[in-house]
Amino acid sequence: MQSLILIVQIFIAIGLGYFIAPHLKQKLRQFIFKTLPYFSYLLLISVAFEFAQALTHLEHPERILPTALLIAASTSIASFFVCLIAYKLLDKDSVQGTISLHLFLNALTNISYAFIALGFGATLGFVVHHFQINVLFNSWYLLLVFIGFIGVELAYTHFDRTWLSWKILVVPLAAIFGSLIAAFFCFMLLTGYSLNEVIALSQGYGWYSMSGILFTKLHSTELGGIALLTDLFREIFAILLMYCLGWRFPRSAISSAGATSMDVTLAMVKQSCGTHYVPHAMMSGIILSLLAPLLISFFLML
Repeated sequence: MQSLILIVQIFIAIGLGYFIAPHLKQKLRQFIFKTLPYFSYLLLISVAFEFAQALTHLEHPERILPTALLIAASTSIASFFVCLIAYKLLDKDSVQGTISLHLFLNALTNISYAFIALGFGATLGFVVHHFQINVLFNSWYLLLVFIGFIGVELAYTHFDRTWLSWKILVVPLAAIFGSLIAAFFCFMLLTGYSLNEVIALSQGYGWYSMSGILFTKLHSTELGGIALLTDLFREIFAILLMYCLGWRFPRSAISSAGATSMDVTLAMVKQSCGTHYVPHAMMSGIILSLLAPLLISFFLML
């Protein structure tokens, strides 16, 4: 139910932006178009801020950090390469983006800005905790504003119908199969966790606000903490892959982003992969957001 409510809110935000776009004054439209490239950095600051807050509220984070890092890194990388291989077999023309020195240098610039934003957000989070400042912050509303702006831009963007092809399903399917492969790999390296627990931890797809709560309710506080950090790390790995390789392998980068491709990393999709891939990101994110709580519940009940 929670995933359905969030998806409805996203559709309302992007729909409002899309339908009110033709009625906006030119100055306001220009302001939105100029603001969009910088929104990704605001979202990065908010992600890092919430990550720092999560770390400070976990008991014995040093025990669960290595587990979360291992699962997050392996699921992100496996999803990326499964999608890359799948598209290479199914549709070679759509695997790679263009190559140019300009795009490569632009990617390096974006990565440096991304690290600055992440560092600033994390520092801010730790400072707020250290001085025990009560900050009422909810990045969800910031996301909805951004998604509304995306709707305005989509109203002035022309798409062909190729994104409606069945091949678009390869992106979320690669995320699912890549995460399963990574879960078996992690199970062989980890001790103290059953196979169904590790598989369940791999099925959050970066949606930490859902997975942390769900694991705590269905299993334990410890596993809830691991799920929270796993999906926070997975979101950060997705951002790094998006900036590093999104311009070259857009669909694979979107696959590694998991459920976050329809909200948090949507800004990076637009910035690194191009506006053309926004529908791919939205569709993949919606499918994985609907499946994530179902798959987590299923594997935990085995």
